[in-house]
Amino acid sequence: MVDGRYRAHVSEGRLITIEGLDGAGKSTLAAKLAQAIAQRGVRVELLREPGGVALSERIRELVKDPSLSVGGRAEALLYAAARAELVHERVRPLLEQGAIVLLDRFVDSSLAYQGAGRGLGVEQVRAINLFATGEVIPARTLLLRIAPATRRGRLHTRGEERDRLEREDERFFATIATAYDELARADPQRIRCIDGEQPPARVLEQALDEIEDLLPELGD
Repeated sequence: MVDGRYRAHVSEGRLITIEGLDGAGKSTLAAKLAQAIAQRGVRVELLREPGGVALSERIRELVKDPSLSVGGRAEALLYAAARAELVHERVRPLLEQGAIVLLDRFVDSSLAYQGAGRGLGVEQVRAINLFATGEVIPARTLLLRIAPATRRGRLHTRGEERDRLEREDERFFATIATAYDELARADPQRIRCIDGEQPPARVLEQALDEIEDLLPELGD
């Protein structure tokens, strides 16, 4: 059972994360959301996972390389290492400066992909990431939900070579989708579900509604 006990102190800024299956539209929403927040006069920094800093970008190349064989435990540790450096170099300092940090994926991805998808255990992966992040917790997480057929279609239309994870079978992604749903049910205050199959404008509108309560005090 996936639970939502992943909690810690609230920083001066706000960390907002975007989650979902590959092809759910996370990167598109992240870019549009960052622009919309900035237009309100709020300082916002958009980052991605894995990546965002030099070391984490190197790790991103490794974990996504389809020519490499990476075991589940190594995969979980590599993602945690990339996350640890991103938090150390960028996320925590930005939060301490009062910025809104908008992050394309965070710990919930590892709970779903490695904890559930790789069968490593959600709590085991949670423990690794509590250590890696120093217990930095999102103030809000937007979960984009899409059907498996939609995911396949979007990845196909990209016209790009699929990375190592994107080449997994449908059972793998079904397990991940179920894990995300369990996380959302266990922590509805933090994780807000959005239908990712809606038109992009509607997805953005709903996303803004779901984070509205986090913006005023930073934008005054």
